[in-house]
Amino acid sequence: MEIFKKLKEFYWPYKKHFILSMIFLFVLTVITVIYPIILQLTIDEVVLMGKYEWVPYLAIGFILIMAIKGIATYIHQYHGDLFGIKSVFSLRNELYEKLQFLPFKYYDNAKTGDLMSRLTSDVEGFRFFLSFGFAELLRFILLVSVSFSVMFYYSPSLTFVTLATIPFLAFTVYRFDKRVHPAFRGIRKSMGKLNTRLQENISGINTVKSLSREDFEIGRFNVSNADYKDNYLITSNIWAKFFPLMELLGNISIILMLGYGGYLVIDNQMQLGELVAFYSLLGYIMWPIMHLGFTVNMFSQAKASGERLLEILEAPNDIKEIPDAIHVDRMKGEVEFRNVTLKYAGDTHPALSDISLDAYPGKTIGLIGATGSGKTSITQLITRFYEPAEGEVLVDGRNVNQYTLKSLRHNIGFVLQEPFLFSSSIKANISYGRPEATMEEIMEAAKHAQAHEFISELPDGYDTILGERGLGLSGGQKQRISIARAICLNPSILILDDATSAVDMETEFEIQKALKAVMKERTTFIIAHRISSLKHADEILVLEEGKVVERGRHEDLIQNQGPYKRIYDIQYKDKEAVLQSQTG
Repeated sequence: MEIFKKLKEFYWPYKKHFILSMIFLFVLTVITVIYPIILQLTIDEVVLMGKYEWVPYLAIGFILIMAIKGIATYIHQYHGDLFGIKSVFSLRNELYEKLQFLPFKYYDNAKTGDLMSRLTSDVEGFRFFLSFGFAELLRFILLVSVSFSVMFYYSPSLTFVTLATIPFLAFTVYRFDKRVHPAFRGIRKSMGKLNTRLQENISGINTVKSLSREDFEIGRFNVSNADYKDNYLITSNIWAKFFPLMELLGNISIILMLGYGGYLVIDNQMQLGELVAFYSLLGYIMWPIMHLGFTVNMFSQAKASGERLLEILEAPNDIKEIPDAIHVDRMKGEVEFRNVTLKYAGDTHPALSDISLDAYPGKTIGLIGATGSGKTSITQLITRFYEPAEGEVLVDGRNVNQYTLKSLRHNIGFVLQEPFLFSSSIKANISYGRPEATMEEIMEAAKHAQAHEFISELPDGYDTILGERGLGLSGGQKQRISIARAICLNPSILILDDATSAVDMETEFEIQKALKAVMKERTTFIIAHRISSLKHADEILVLEEGKVVERGRHEDLIQNQGPYKRIYDIQYKDKEAVLQSQTG
């Protein structure tokens, strides 16, 4: 029950629904136990004694009891469902909120499909137990307790003989729970992996088809699907082994009851109606115990789901605001790195080592180097996506951890290499970081990003609704909308992470020309693999294995005959050869 204690804050505020549901569950239990008593009275007092004048009264009483049961059932089920639905509403909101604020380090190893499975299947499994499972457990306790009391009233000796198998049945149920809980946890994990495989395949369907890897992907899905099937078969096998044993123990109790109970009736120590009522009451005890496996099943699923949900809720958030963090509406944009070293979790070598740099408003810093050299890591430290292991990152003379995360990131416009667009209008995508932006400001940002022309040609213009991840637009068009979104934010610091890699050289030139006006009063960081994207920068940093191996302006670096010159020669050697052949 430790899982339920930890999640108590989500369901206990709605305890009034739970209590009301349980009150009427008690009424239902009492009414259920009244049935055998009515049956006993009908046989012993009406049929055997010939008091047929009682029949109308018994019939009216039975109808009234059924009406009360119907009302009680409605109230019990309605408030039970309210208890579960309201509880997981709060839980799902808390999970989603936690995911919004977890650091990038968490998402480095997280799988999208698995997280989606937790917020859907696992939350729903937990809700089902709150709405139905808790009630079943209490129904079991109440029904067994009340039925046992009435049975003991009829015949203490028959009660003890009949229930002699209960300890063995209880032990079997205990063993069942020990086996089935790990099995259900395996099912939940395999479901998360299956969802991840499906999500990745659908997201990357263009790549799959372009490389004719359909058969390979089908094979991978079959492996994940087979793992899910095998886990389910393990659970089914456990159920198939234990349930017949529980049913056998229940049937032994019935045989003992009929044998010894029949003897008591023959010996006139018990009336026939009492034996018939006793048989019904035994069913109220044995069937709940036998079906306790079903309740245990629900409990095990809920416990497994709860554990997976707690893994999100208890995931550490290393990027936290200090108590006296300051909020700044508008920053100057001065950025300074002081001997910064960054090391990612699980890596043996630092991603960045002893990085120092200065950038001020109006200055453009270019970052170039091989993949994995640390270019993006530098910019992710400015936004506090990660924390440095050593050194300081300062904005306007303050360590970035002294600002509130919202004010820090609101002053930084980030354009990623792989732009992400939401399934909404182009207008909403551009103004996503600044919803209050006017239409004129949105259009101005689009013009700076060289996006206004193609947007205007669309049937609905800026009101065009985009498909998932910008489906329907070319890579270059998506990239330009992403640039417009960063410009619309009107940031103090602009970070372009290979932002023009998806556009042609002519469009790149037009974007750079338009961005000059935007970059004039801002601190700009340009990450690029193409020298043409950053050769106009005020300072270029060449990185290798997390270290700055060369720095300076484009003209100076060309003369140094160092790493930058090698990159330049690789990119421009073929072009010069083509030009020479054409002019020759």
